[in-house]
Amino acid sequence: MQYSEDQAEAHDRIAGVLRKAGIDLADAATLPDGKPGGLIAVLGKAGSGKTMLLADLVRELEACGVELVSGDYEGRRSRDRRTLAVLAPTNKAASVLRSRGVPATTIHRILYTPMYDPEYEKIAEWLTGKGDRPEIEGLSDIALDRAEALYAAHKSIPGALAAAGLRGSDFITGWTRREDPLDIGLVDESSMLDDRQFDDLKEIFPTLVLFGDPAQLAPVGQSGAMAFDAVKDSRKVHLHRIHRQDGDNPILDLAHALGDPDLGFSDFEHMVEQAARRDDRVVVAPRADAGMMARSPVLVWRNATRIRLIHAFRSAFNAPATELLPGEPLICDGIELPLKHRKKRVDLEARGLIKGAQAVYLGRGRKAGFSRLFVFGAEDPRVNAATIIKIEAPGEEEPFIPSAARMGAAFLHGAAVTIHKAQGSQWPEVQVFAPDLYAAARSGRDEAGIALWKRLAYVAITRAENRLHWVTRYMLSRPDEALSVDDLNREVPAPLSLDGVAEAG
Repeated sequence: MQYSEDQAEAHDRIAGVLRKAGIDLADAATLPDGKPGGLIAVLGKAGSGKTMLLADLVRELEACGVELVSGDYEGRRSRDRRTLAVLAPTNKAASVLRSRGVPATTIHRILYTPMYDPEYEKIAEWLTGKGDRPEIEGLSDIALDRAEALYAAHKSIPGALAAAGLRGSDFITGWTRREDPLDIGLVDESSMLDDRQFDDLKEIFPTLVLFGDPAQLAPVGQSGAMAFDAVKDSRKVHLHRIHRQDGDNPILDLAHALGDPDLGFSDFEHMVEQAARRDDRVVVAPRADAGMMARSPVLVWRNATRIRLIHAFRSAFNAPATELLPGEPLICDGIELPLKHRKKRVDLEARGLIKGAQAVYLGRGRKAGFSRLFVFGAEDPRVNAATIIKIEAPGEEEPFIPSAARMGAAFLHGAAVTIHKAQGSQWPEVQVFAPDLYAAARSGRDEAGIALWKRLAYVAITRAENRLHWVTRYMLSRPDEALSVDDLNREVPAPLSLDGVAEAG
């Protein structure tokens, strides 16, 4: 690929770190005398080419014979094996990378590894090219052919075994915290890393490359500090050129205009209006679109605004007060299980039910307290799990709970989401609630020396891949159609049952 000057510098710096670690990108070879490469951070704003550089590095490392570790399955280890993991802090951020051809997994999935039943591990060894085609009692040649076809398309061992007709409880006997170090880690969206995750990664990867955007929001509770802030300046490389602006992208133009320290909110909103007159990729809307909220949440700053918009969304779709409608969006708020149920917690997290995961309610599950869900970004998105779903209402201290398992995955409604929780995600079209950003501007607050409203606006508008909707008033349009799950009924890998895994007691 043709690099810009700053990308070429970043590539050369990373290549030097990898050469120290015993991998020569120039000659596509591994070296016998490698040492830990240490830590390096590649920093740049949206559109600066971070993901393009990351993807190219993955291809070069594969050409050197470095083995990709996905977190789904690890085969027999050899002393000479070199490994690479491409990581993101959330399932949604990992799925954004996978949609661009980068085989990413979450930090959760790399920290905890599955233990396979030895009989079915033979299938995994065969699919990964480390063994012959096995003969498994109870599995026909047709079932193995299905597994082979799915693995060829998706490189997912659990998905392949599910395609053969197996459930997760058939072939995964448990989960264990990774104790042995890996090799090379490439981490995208590193502005979202909290201190604990960063410490875990430094412990596991002797060579670690962070890719991050310093203009985004820092993790909550870290006083505006990001993981790469502690990296020595000599170990940082900056990308300045904005490649996606080469295509005259009005959304990125607006995002980078926020870097002007003299820009006020009213001036910025005027820029949005001017962009909307020039280009239909920016839309100024007097009200939020309820139909769009079913799959792409309105992004807000204040929690009270989020709750009011969710209430308006449910009213617009005539949702009953005592139950959810199929098609309503949800956001995972964590796993509510006691520490003694660690295996069940890890199993749920491995299926994508980690804090911040986006899902759609498909209907009641097969047992009381269970729900059928479609989890965005998961390789096997259809899940039947014990759920605790909480729907907040304006002025009410206690939420309405349509699904009340004693323990399991907890969810909030997902029609509106705070900008903090949206970080790391992208949608084709995004609605940004401008009155909340105006309130942030009026508050006069800043984060690490930058006006808070500018950080919020930057993160919010760069969540839009194709079109930005700038919502100017506290109003909601009524939907044209009823809620549906028809858009989720495309072909997906066979689901893995979580019966008895999410259920505790």
